[in-house]
Amino acid sequence: MQRYILVTGGTKGIGRAVVEQFAREGFHIITCSRNEKDLQKLKLEIEQDYTFSKVFYQVADLSDKKSIDSFVEYVRGLNIEVDVLVNNSGWFTPGEIHKEDDEVLPFMINTNLYSAYYMSKAFVHDMIERRSGHIFNMCSTASITAYTNGGSYCISKFALYGMTKVLREELKEHNVKVTAILPGATYTASWEGVDLPPERFMKPEDVATSIYGAYNLSASSVVEEILIRPQLGDL
Repeated sequence: MQRYILVTGGTKGIGRAVVEQFAREGFHIITCSRNEKDLQKLKLEIEQDYTFSKVFYQVADLSDKKSIDSFVEYVRGLNIEVDVLVNNSGWFTPGEIHKEDDEVLPFMINTNLYSAYYMSKAFVHDMIERRSGHIFNMCSTASITAYTNGGSYCISKFALYGMTKVLREELKEHNVKVTAILPGATYTASWEGVDLPPERFMKPEDVATSIYGAYNLSASSVVEEILIRPQLGDL
């Protein structure tokens, strides 16, 4: 039986780790990012390292609704069933609300909230009909802890966490699982240039392993949220 996972923003960081984890378990991969070369590289490496797994991709900017619609149309054109949806695409811009430019909040909401909202709506109806499927939304410790210099990023992640809770309530009777992932500081490109040792951060692979563990439970159980922090605490 062929299984498919759709991971938005799957070429780097946590997204890439999730792609590798599920490819290792025999899933075919569907993904997107803004960079064609990164997607080509991902397809080549995954299909070489995990010969059963095929990678399907399209360039997409999920901060833009038209780009989301195009990517959704591409996925539907594959004529497959999405078993797992990981809404991973996101963006971090530090700042304080009273100092931010006016366009920062709309961009954060479009990228971190609306992308997951529209992607979930696009594929959840098929999951409801099949009475199976699992949606993971990449929230953050910033979804539950306000901090200085979090600004519009915190706003968008609080909103995504709230949406995930609502979706969980809506879909439980349809046997579709919904999980919020709340990782702390993870060693990805977002932290490039920071003068801290790598061991102070979480590894993307640890988040990916946790996601697969939550997916792999029996149909009678669901992990509603996964909160993971660095061993020494938040940065």
